Amino acid sequence: MARLAVNVDHVATVRQARGGNEPDPILAAGLAELAGAEGIICHLREDRRHINDRDLRLLRQTVKTRLNMEMAAVDEIVDIALDVKPDLVTLVPEKREELTTEGGLDVRAHPRHYKEVVERLKTAGIRVSLFMDPDPEQIRAAHQCGADIVEIHTGHYSEARSDPEAIEQFARIVTAVESAAKLDLSVSAGHGLNYVNVKRFRDLAHIEEYSIGHSIVAMAVLIGFQQAVRKMIELVKHF
Repeated sequence: MARLAVNVDHVATVRQARGGNEPDPILAAGLAELAGAEGIICHLREDRRHINDRDLRLLRQTVKTRLNMEMAAVDEIVDIALDVKPDLVTLVPEKREELTTEGGLDVRAHPRHYKEVVERLKTAGIRVSLFMDPDPEQIRAAHQCGADIVEIHTGHYSEARSDPEAIEQFARIVTAVESAAKLDLSVSAGHGLNYVNVKRFRDLAHIEEYSIGHSIVAMAVLIGFQQAVRKMIELVKHF
């Protein structure tokens, strides 16, 4: 049975739109856990456009399940992670102009850098996941860098404009998941998944956890946060 981890970044995005204090991503995280989520995700970006340092530290104090800190592999943020000590770090690429993360890490191009960052985090007792495009070569590179987990980027599948395109992109995900499983890597998946397109993953047993945020927050506007989380859990728990 797969787990659901809820990303609360988009709660913070709504807060930042008015520059006030609500909605509170800390409260959203608590509601998600009460609804049955088995992990909370937040992305501390270099530009702090949504989640900020205070959010991260409060989440570390209050999350009862597992806190997954998404972050770029840069010294400033690595130092913060080493101080806060989330349960899990997911290394992701960042570009200042992007609306959201656009793709996976290019570990093959910078293997020494990622290996050093992974080793620093793991030495501190923090498990490390790398956010990867569904590319078996990149997944092998992540394994060689010492990653515990790979999170497969599902964005290209989620953004497909036709069913044939979605089938083609999903086939790439299947191949990537199988490659990771052969390397004994734990596998998670996320980016752009929603209440409809996630159903295609039902038979991918090797995926242990789904990382979903925007779709849940969007549904929460209509039916409430806990109900939106429960609705997604009902989908993924049968995978």
